[in-house]
Amino acid sequence: MQNTPSEQFALVTGGTRGIGAGVALSLAEAGYAVLATGLTDAEVAAAPPHPAIRHARLDVTRDDEVAAIVAGCPRLDALVNCAGMIQRGGKEFEIEAFRLTVEVNLTGTMRMCLAAREKLAANGGAIVNTASMLTFQGSPFAPGYAASKGGVGQLTKSLAAAWAAEGIRVNAVAPGWIATELTRPLVEDAARSAPILARTPMNRWGEPADIGGAVLFLLSDAARFVTGSILPVDGGYLAV
Repeated sequence: MQNTPSEQFALVTGGTRGIGAGVALSLAEAGYAVLATGLTDAEVAAAPPHPAIRHARLDVTRDDEVAAIVAGCPRLDALVNCAGMIQRGGKEFEIEAFRLTVEVNLTGTMRMCLAAREKLAANGGAIVNTASMLTFQGSPFAPGYAASKGGVGQLTKSLAAAWAAEGIRVNAVAPGWIATELTRPLVEDAARSAPILARTPMNRWGEPADIGGAVLFLLSDAARFVTGSILPVDGGYLAV
């Protein structure tokens, strides 16, 4: 029998702030019990409280921490990989910064998927990864981020094909320009925000809840025949 949302348990990495926090809140409001993780104790302490969301610290580059966080889940119906890293100021042209960005965004996603596989298979669970507009486009400023998110797209398709027989669906969302604490300087700078809005047919910044709604769809029975897909949630940004 298919579980109802109120019986389901979701693990959201990077779920203490920004897009990840919005996804965790959307899942909680839909009836999931949610474990949302952050990289530091400070992030965990600052996460917005919700009775259906428990917060914990997790470094997705650590095998031991990943294994422990998954082992602590009573069951696993949904894994949403939102933990990520963005380098700035040309640092990704330095090999160590490039390596770290790929290790967090791509290898960290794979590490979580591998650790969660058995529990997801036991419950007919699903994975939603976080891709990007740079899954489809290159970047002259962030080669590590673009490479890692391109890799997330191909990883999503590969795991979807590999694990379909186990009943695990694997999809990804690709957020466009989303208003978060991280992007607030852009949102509040009219000169810098104007070209973004001009390129976005819906003529607004997205909200974390917009990503949460797309994630809920991909986890739901409405998407039961959807796997290996990368869903842009971008207000039409890629359409023009």
